[in-house]
Amino acid sequence: MIAKHRLLAVAVSAALAAPAAWAQTAPPTPTAKVLDTVIVTGTRVTDRTVAESSSPIDIISSEALQATGSTELATALARAIPSLNFPRAAINDGTDAMRPAQLRGLAPDHTLVLVNGKRYHPGALVNVNGSQGRSSSPVDLNSIPVAAIERVEVLRDGASAQYGSDAIAGVVNIVLKGSDSGGSLSAGYGQFSAGDGGQYQVMGDAGLSLGGAGKLHLSAQTGHQDQTDRARPYTGVPSATSPPLGEVVQRLGDPEIDNHSVAYNGEIPVEDYLSFYSFGLYTKRETLSNGFFRPAGDTRNIPSIYPDGFLPQIFNTSDDISFTGGLRATTAGETDVDFSYTYGSNSLDFDIRNTLNRSLGPTSPTQFYAGSLELKQHVLNLDFNKLLDWGGAYPVTLSYGAEWRGEEFTIGSGEVNSYVNGGVLLPNGTPAPSGAQVFPGFRPSDSGSFDRHSLSYFVGLEGDLTEKLSLGIAARYEDYSDFGSETTGKLSGRYAFSDAVALRATASTGFHAPSLQQQYYQTTSTNFIGGLPFDLVTFRVTNPAGIALGAEPLKAETSENFTLGLVLTPVEDLYVTVDAYHIKVKDRITLSENLTSTAVRTWLNTNGFPDVAGGRYFTNALDTTTQGVDVVGTYTWQLAASKLDFTLGYNYTKTEIDRVAPNPPALTAIDPTALRFGRVELGRFEVGYPRDKFLLSGAWENDSWRLSATTSRYGEFTVRNANAALDQTFDPKWLLDLAATFKVDRWEFSLGGDNVLNEYPDENIYATSTSGQLPYPTQNPFGFNGAYVYLRANYRW
Repeated sequence: MIAKHRLLAVAVSAALAAPAAWAQTAPPTPTAKVLDTVIVTGTRVTDRTVAESSSPIDIISSEALQATGSTELATALARAIPSLNFPRAAINDGTDAMRPAQLRGLAPDHTLVLVNGKRYHPGALVNVNGSQGRSSSPVDLNSIPVAAIERVEVLRDGASAQYGSDAIAGVVNIVLKGSDSGGSLSAGYGQFSAGDGGQYQVMGDAGLSLGGAGKLHLSAQTGHQDQTDRARPYTGVPSATSPPLGEVVQRLGDPEIDNHSVAYNGEIPVEDYLSFYSFGLYTKRETLSNGFFRPAGDTRNIPSIYPDGFLPQIFNTSDDISFTGGLRATTAGETDVDFSYTYGSNSLDFDIRNTLNRSLGPTSPTQFYAGSLELKQHVLNLDFNKLLDWGGAYPVTLSYGAEWRGEEFTIGSGEVNSYVNGGVLLPNGTPAPSGAQVFPGFRPSDSGSFDRHSLSYFVGLEGDLTEKLSLGIAARYEDYSDFGSETTGKLSGRYAFSDAVALRATASTGFHAPSLQQQYYQTTSTNFIGGLPFDLVTFRVTNPAGIALGAEPLKAETSENFTLGLVLTPVEDLYVTVDAYHIKVKDRITLSENLTSTAVRTWLNTNGFPDVAGGRYFTNALDTTTQGVDVVGTYTWQLAASKLDFTLGYNYTKTEIDRVAPNPPALTAIDPTALRFGRVELGRFEVGYPRDKFLLSGAWENDSWRLSATTSRYGEFTVRNANAALDQTFDPKWLLDLAATFKVDRWEFSLGGDNVLNEYPDENIYATSTSGQLPYPTQNPFGFNGAYVYLRANYRW
């Protein structure tokens, strides 16, 4: 380990220091400074820059995203933003296909995602398995193609008063490419050093001038990723029902993925004061993941179908559609008006392959359609902005408007054989489990469509009161047709002591509306107890059996956010920010444990639910406090004929649970010993993500070359077990990424490596490794695939 760290230090030093001696005679093409970038996130002021923002904000360029070597937006962002955590879930059903990302250790759906400033639709999936982000229903960041992105603005601050529900941890605003000329075409291929996980990506974009009548920018990308596998042979005690010794039959790794995306962004000016705009995207992604291996002698197997056992697979097809159309106008009174309509949808189909329904016997099919999830969202926005001259040194910006949002969530049932019990008994004469192995289909009793709408009004005032002092205030009222209404507010300020030192602070309240997925998701499986069939249900909150066990209508999660930051620009081209934050969230929505005790089953069976053995449900259960600090520093060293860019980032985050809701009286009366929230689930909130994260990168560039090195340190995290003796804390790890790009004319050729030192997380202790088959924790923030090497060619015009 010490040798690895020494090698890392030498490599970083060599990559950052040596190239200065190779400077060419001509200086590199100058680029706009990030500090001077005009931002559109977290402010309504039209000329506010990164350096002037009263809230911490990161700007990630398209070049920075593509320089990571990753084909996924969420992975690229996690490598650029210290406070973003994006673990690589495995053996987690649909979560393998739509992995959630966390900002500042909060829930994945506590981050609002915008595209060109408009609300992007969440995914249809709600995470119900053992991953980080369990219980959440967030946006699928990887549905947004990197080829279409001009830059990403990440606001690390609460912003519900400005944007509405979900903006507790912050806002990610994807700004699409929109020029009327130029473009690029790139192709790349990479593979892990273990010899698997090969992936290619082809992407391109082009700006078009519509004959002086407007502009249109088109983007497209397509790619494929092979599976990776870091599973090992079974090393337990051999038996008739165990996997074979010395053979890898399980799979642990990234899924196989095919993805295809197209996007457009256009604008047509009609008059100097009026223009129409539209943008949209479509993404289709097919993901093949797997469950747990069923050995040949396992009672869930039928040897005549699978004489050597089988590894069931889940094939998910995800379709995302997003469309926005609107107009911008300026009135005679110089009020800017923006009226728009946005439609977004995500559908997720479940096809189960290489499996069987044990209860159908030897004639069972080996693949099933298990059903679908779909989320649709309609948004109408009417925004007004006006500069007010109140006689001060500077005008202030008044913003106000309204938003209507309609949502619909649909669960589609699977084919009958995917969930039915066919009646064929096990060899010992007991009933066989129902439905497709690994993922029984959604039943007609689970299916249905559920909708709601909301209406909100907002107002804000911000501006420079003096040359040194900027202030802002915002308020928003939202009324939902299902759970009620919420009012939020925000105060922000920035004071510049000098050109080199400024202090900024914000105080705000926020909320996350319970999603339709959290309220109405339901799935049923059948277990046999004493030879009789009983249903185990993930109850929707309106299910009478769930209500009998204490399920209640969900209410909004509410937050109080405070930030205090220091902005330093002591010398030209050096920019340092230090921002501390304190976030209290009340009534966090959490999925309970399975309530399946004998007392629960007996009460249900004698009180109108004869076929139900128990289940779990979503509920407002926890209050938490999250505190931390973000440090970001950038410096550009201009050399005679080249330049060196340095970036440093650090995040420290700690979440503590302040309150766990007691069992409701209805459940206590049935089973006084019932446990709704165990230590495993609570551990995901407090210790399941890295306590800290450090990034340091450097890039040297001249007209012909660009060399970069990035070192990342991921802090420790803990995976708790129901048995405290099996808890495991995983040590911090250092990673090194290197890349070299040769530039000639309009071409760029890149060779790069991610995690070039082939670092892996600590291995699971044997007791939690499924008898040695699963050596690595799936919660690990940088995955467990090892070193990755890639080649890329890019042409720009």
